[in-house]
Amino acid sequence: MQFQQVNQELMEFLDSSPNAFWAVANMKGILKAQGYELLCEGMPWKLEAGKGYYVSRNDSALIAFRVPKEDFLGFQIMASHSDSPAFKIKPNAEIEIDKQYIKLNVEKYGGMLCAPWLDRPLSVAGRVVVRTAEGIETRLINIDRDLMIIPNLAIHMNRQVNEGYSYNAQVDMLPLFGDSEDAKGRFETLIAEAAGVKPEEILDTDLFLYNRMKARLVGANGEYLSSGRLDDLQCAFSSLKGFLQAEPKDSVAVHCVYDNEEVGSGTKQGAESTFLKDVLHRINAALGHDEEYYLRALASSFLVSADNAHSVHPNQTGKADPTNRPYMNKGIVIKYSANQKYTTDAISGAIFRAICEKANVPVQVFTNRSDILGGSTLGNISNTQVALNTVDIGLPQLAMHSSYETAGSRDTAYLIEAAKLLFSSSVEGVGDGNYKLRF
Repeated sequence: MQFQQVNQELMEFLDSSPNAFWAVANMKGILKAQGYELLCEGMPWKLEAGKGYYVSRNDSALIAFRVPKEDFLGFQIMASHSDSPAFKIKPNAEIEIDKQYIKLNVEKYGGMLCAPWLDRPLSVAGRVVVRTAEGIETRLINIDRDLMIIPNLAIHMNRQVNEGYSYNAQVDMLPLFGDSEDAKGRFETLIAEAAGVKPEEILDTDLFLYNRMKARLVGANGEYLSSGRLDDLQCAFSSLKGFLQAEPKDSVAVHCVYDNEEVGSGTKQGAESTFLKDVLHRINAALGHDEEYYLRALASSFLVSADNAHSVHPNQTGKADPTNRPYMNKGIVIKYSANQKYTTDAISGAIFRAICEKANVPVQVFTNRSDILGGSTLGNISNTQVALNTVDIGLPQLAMHSSYETAGSRDTAYLIEAAKLLFSSSVEGVGDGNYKLRF
């Protein structure tokens, strides 16, 4: 496996994807360069066997697929998500303090660790919606320079800070933008300049702060990779790479990237939306099949919900389960939860283990400690719209939901290999609980 090349490509992808909008734009660019055809949800679809296509929703969610033949067996799907916890810029963002400072009004998006956002260079990226002669147009912007900082309070003014501190998002976490004399009214102008329009042409925005620290390899031998947004762009990148390298034979390969997983997935572009269901139905109809054919195809389909997992923490080993203890660089993690926060059961776990065994990549197991409530992911939510056998997996990492996270430098390549085989294979249902695996 080409670990060095994979890590270099991953770091470039992470650095150029400061939020969901840019991640999806970058994936669309890669797919276009590989000859995939762009589809629009509001236009008719004419599909041909042997070709690949992609469609986006809200500029922040993406589904790409490849059709091997008209009479396909089922769908082989890997789903990840494009969003990460961050601070969103509020409307009317500028706040003047003592006629000396300008800071920006922000709010939390997702369940984040606040402390890592302090005392480091930040900037802003996202989308700007501008007025046109015929309606509106979306433009992506990224202020590619060190623009803001959220300063800590000196320990002299908070002697107990190292004994534990509860951060107030409205008080402690507002970024310093500049001096009143020079920065007042400047933020809106800066955004307009980046979008190539006048301030009065901007109708609305979706803008987020991002950590300016670049992705890099760390550790005695470069065994770890640190970056912002590893959860979940590491899985989204791996899924895309495996998808592009795959050779589908009997089943439609589907690379799916949802948005808004970090806030519950309940949006038109989230896992609870009809996005995946709509696309699968349209594939089925465009190839001349009826509803019964679609339902039969689902019985021979498989979904891998790929969202990063917790590695055993070197300073907090007691937080991990006593017997299921995943580590970075030891392979893909299969996630289990009795309350179905993770969808893995014996069937889906067995299918994915067989895929990894055939792909010659290692697997590990994650379960929460029985006395610690864990998080959830997109698999069980997606199943409310498209019900099929689903396994929850991820790559092991530290500092999940920090502005700068750490993962293993070998694990991305493992997931790419597993995804490549997944997208090239089929899972044929031959009776409830019984499946033929076609590799």
